[in-house]
Amino acid sequence: MRFYELLNFQHVMGYLFGGWIFMVVFGLGLAYGHFRSKDADQRMNTITGRYADGIEERNAPYPLVMILIIAGAVTWGFFYILMHGLLGVKI
Repeated sequence: MRFYELLNFQHVMGYLFGGWIFMVVFGLGLAYGHFRSKDADQRMNTITGRYADGIEERNAPYPLVMILIIAGAVTWGFFYILMHGLLGVKI
């Protein structure tokens, strides 16, 4: 049991607003942060395929945010395995 009931409310608000802020920053990163090449603007605007219900396909550049997330996950996994091996901790 907590001594202060307000602490529960603060934790819930921290979880909600922390998740909301992450979603907004992640969405902005996906929308505006692309790996740029010399033909990136043309690829963003050129439609390569059209499907039913107005869905259009583009050969857009890969989002920089996804590159950073994948690189971070691979790096974290490598060092996690390495440090558990070096420290002798059983997984």
